[in-house]
Amino acid sequence: MSFFAIVILALGMSVDAFAAALARGAAQPNSSLKTIIKTALIFGAIETIAPTIGWLVGKAAVPFFEQYNHWLAFFMLLILGGKMIHNGIFSTTQTHEKLPQNHGFWLTVSTAIATSIDSLIVGMGLAFLHVNIVITALAIGTATTIMSALGLFFGRILGIAMGTRAEILGGIVLVSMGIFILIEHIGLIQ
Repeated sequence: MSFFAIVILALGMSVDAFAAALARGAAQPNSSLKTIIKTALIFGAIETIAPTIGWLVGKAAVPFFEQYNHWLAFFMLLILGGKMIHNGIFSTTQTHEKLPQNHGFWLTVSTAIATSIDSLIVGMGLAFLHVNIVITALAIGTATTIMSALGLFFGRILGIAMGTRAEILGGIVLVSMGIFILIEHIGLIQ
């Protein structure tokens, strides 16, 4: 996987956290810089661990699916991206407005885990593509940390509406990555 593809994947994987951080920033307009940094680091750490776990699971399955790995990665990214697009289109701001005003450590961790499920699944797909998971996971975690901090910071300015658009964009990126992987493995792109 090229550097450019890793960067695009990392940005695509970080938009769930960005959307959640926007909603949280809108719900907590007076968050301190310390809270923003701590929350962003929690999101980034969990988002780094998730694709690594997925990659380990995927590596165990490689011998069973080696011949069909590009199709598996394509369908996993297509389904995950489609789900993100669907959620972005059909989510309502009412769900975000019900977020509690005080976000404790465990609520932050729970939210970070919920937004990293897609990274776990992508990590499984990456096992079939022979990528350097350390670099890829660190890129995803770094992008998530930065995007979470930006989401928290700008949440009170941009509001919740951008959160759903960010999720749609992330879904489009994942679907595009799946299509690119399929086209590359079929041999249409060298």
